Amino acid sequence: MTTAIPAGRVARNYNPLPIIAEHADGVWITDTDGRRHLDMLSAYSAMNFGHGHPALVAAAQDQLQRMTLVSRAFDHNLLELFAERLTELVGAEMMIPMNTGAEAVETAIKVARKWAYEVKGVPRDRAEIIVAAGNFHGRTTTIVGFSDDPGAHDGFGPYAPGFILVPYADADAIERAMSDNTAAVLLEPIQGEAGVIIPPDDYLPRVRALCTERNTLFIADEVQSGLGRTGTTLAVDRVDVTPDLVVLGKALGGGIVPVSAVVGSREVLGVLRPGQHGSTFGGNPLACAVGLAVVELLADGHYQRRAERLGTVLAEHLAPLRGHGVDQVRVVGLWAGVDVDPTLATGREICERLAERGVLAKDTHGSTIRLSPPLVIEENELTWAVGELAAVLAELR
Repeated sequence: MTTAIPAGRVARNYNPLPIIAEHADGVWITDTDGRRHLDMLSAYSAMNFGHGHPALVAAAQDQLQRMTLVSRAFDHNLLELFAERLTELVGAEMMIPMNTGAEAVETAIKVARKWAYEVKGVPRDRAEIIVAAGNFHGRTTTIVGFSDDPGAHDGFGPYAPGFILVPYADADAIERAMSDNTAAVLLEPIQGEAGVIIPPDDYLPRVRALCTERNTLFIADEVQSGLGRTGTTLAVDRVDVTPDLVVLGKALGGGIVPVSAVVGSREVLGVLRPGQHGSTFGGNPLACAVGLAVVELLADGHYQRRAERLGTVLAEHLAPLRGHGVDQVRVVGLWAGVDVDPTLATGREICERLAERGVLAKDTHGSTIRLSPPLVIEENELTWAVGELAAVLAELR
């Protein structure tokens, strides 16, 4: 295995696996020793279409020759077109472009509070947003303030008030937490960082109904789950739910540039006025060109259907591992959370052994491994990766 670059001038806010990537193509990453590794992480779903997808690279290269940035001080020829195509794809009326997922979540929080004061009539500075335990919405100080993960939360206060934490997948808890000051309920339809936690089918519809009944916004953070990952365009599509706002990111930039957006109803996003929110790079021409190409890839549903079909294959091959080094498996589309028997090994140890065998995955929360391969993966590559996981578990038993 490639020896990791010694710690030097890069802050140690990550603990990467000991490989040094040098080149990537499709679903394969080649390290500096020339060894190929199957990418079963997809940069946390940012690489849904694999590395170097020709349509995305061509869109970026073409735009690089034309124009990359003018700021939002001026309009450019791709922004309105990108907004039109993206909102059509997800069934929304309006969007606001940003760059990173965390930035888009912060945008949704600001919009929800402003809507609460101007439309719902919540008294000034009293707006509350209900969030779920186990959440991961980003790394800004506002967002980590309502995280219950000590690693993300501790040591960065003081934190912004106005957030109420309730258990995930518990609609009754949301109902009890609601008040006249509730501006929004902010949820991941499927919790990714927590280990691909899939709620019961009636959870999101109940949340939607509660929010409608109590004149409260429902915000779905689909930064990881959106844009084909779960076998549908959005994860909420699986249960036929329409949020007031949807946060998108990661895959929207095709793994080429950071692109995020908040999409939703005109009534809600329309509360913003010039000068009240912005981003120098948000909606830049290069981002819009790549984003348009991503939307085009998803427009006919091919990748969504592919994720659904291959997700069935993934589930079928992971299921026999239960009781043989694996305690629990959760699969939705091409996304899986695998809980390894903690007496056997940590998730990190499993991922290190997988990397030695040419498979790249990521651990979370101790003994859980996340699998989220690019949607372009072939069935034989997928089954080979699961076979390598089975071999690692057999070695440890």
